[in-house]
Amino acid sequence: MAPTAVASQAPSQARLLEVRGLTQEFRGGGVFGASITKRVLNEVSFTVDRGETVALVGQSGSGKSTVARALLRLVAPQAGQILLEGEDVLASEPKAASLRYRGRVQMIFQDPFASLNPVHTVLHHLERPLLRHGRATPADAREKACALLDDVGLSPSREMVDRHPYELSGGQRQRVAIARALAVQPQLLVADEPTSMLDVSIRVGVLNLLGKLVRERGLGLLLITHDLVSARALADRVVVLYQGRVVEQGAADEVIERPQHEYTRALLSAIADPIEAPRA
Repeated sequence: MAPTAVASQAPSQARLLEVRGLTQEFRGGGVFGASITKRVLNEVSFTVDRGETVALVGQSGSGKSTVARALLRLVAPQAGQILLEGEDVLASEPKAASLRYRGRVQMIFQDPFASLNPVHTVLHHLERPLLRHGRATPADAREKACALLDDVGLSPSREMVDRHPYELSGGQRQRVAIARALAVQPQLLVADEPTSMLDVSIRVGVLNLLGKLVRERGLGLLLITHDLVSARALADRVVVLYQGRVVEQGAADEVIERPQHEYTRALLSAIADPIEAPRA
């Protein structure tokens, strides 16, 4: 394997998110009852700035989703730091994510068919975070829910808000999921394969929407994906994860057009003409 290629980084005080040396192990029973420890993240480090999209790229089993779960405080890493605006959240926050933390970091899940409850209307899905995080009152929650739908390109919003998820297409459902994440006015979005469950024809629209929101709202976006074409279309920087380690990171065009690590080259060889992939 080639040596790890890492881009230079600005001082940490300018960062929205800084992950330092994140290490995660899981234990399970062996064939004869002996405990087995599996290290799935090994000193993972990267940063995300305000108004920046960073793609965390790797194949299944590389540790991408474990990074997301750690950022959402769903698992407790054995070592490392997660700094949000310079605050070490692993040290300062309770073991489970606080309401304050959930208001700063939001997740967009992979499957919009599973992440929305079909029993409830779109309004219900948007009202809950608005009210829980004090972003609306009962009197104006509906109006703010409609505004969120307008922001993600779902119109007429006053009709859409009363529909159920099963009445929407996959792309529309994912836009509702994005609106729900935006409801709490987060600083960082973590998007786990947000287009992999969607038809190819509508993936670009969702990626363009995410890019627009990042630019206009100054959000940080961590895009978790196995697809380097999507990474190049949306991301400013790419972080390549292999067997729980960062093996390469840098500007998206630089990493994809001039990969330094053989694993990155292997990922690129699996897609057609990646250099010509259109940017969103």
